[in-house]
Amino acid sequence: MTDPSTESTTDPAVPRARRIARPDAVLRGEEVGSGPTCLLLHAGGERRQVWAPVSEVLVDAGFRCVAFDQRGHGDSEGSARTLSACADDVAAMVRGEPAGCVVIGASLGGLAAVAALADPAVRAGVAGLVLVDVVPCLDPARVRGFLAAGGLSGAYVELVEDILAHTALLRQVTAELELPVLLAHGDTGSSVGAADIERLLRLAPHTAVRPVPGAGHLIARERPVALARTILAATAAWPGPR
Repeated sequence: MTDPSTESTTDPAVPRARRIARPDAVLRGEEVGSGPTCLLLHAGGERRQVWAPVSEVLVDAGFRCVAFDQRGHGDSEGSARTLSACADDVAAMVRGEPAGCVVIGASLGGLAAVAALADPAVRAGVAGLVLVDVVPCLDPARVRGFLAAGGLSGAYVELVEDILAHTALLRQVTAELELPVLLAHGDTGSSVGAADIERLLRLAPHTAVRPVPGAGHLIARERPVALARTILAATAAWPGPR
């Protein structure tokens, strides 16, 4: 169940609080702007505020942006231990939005979005998917190596291993997607390599692939304006957002 903001302002430029009650947690977030909806899902270890500079550009372009702290992050309750729990949260977020939203997911957020799209009812409410420096066709050895190189091997171990145990599901969902898909990846220090992109294109040949110059894995933090412009350029041809 999604509760509307209790704030009295009607100015779309002023952020409005959002709250979703889940069976085992309360998710908290905010929305800003008016127009077609972008649902922004942050990476593991981050918070919804990382999207603020991205949202500013998207709102100026006529979008409404919604961002929640994922479970176990920021102001949201619960624990992020399984992909299914995160995916169910994303499904609840999509159900709380008007049909035709664009789902933008970075790292964990992107994988949770793909898993949520296994549900036909969720897919029906989504106009397109933007993956930010993450691919659903994961190479476990590469993922573990990337996390180790960044000193992140000890963070969210249970969640990482659960995600890796569901790579077959993520690949299957991706192969069945008929939605427009954009992969925006960093061009330096990215978690996505050429082989990852090739595997993604074999699963979903209609995917648009765009590098974000000067960005690594956490593009929303490192190059937010460039990321927002990349998203705008790609989604301009998508039927739902416009």
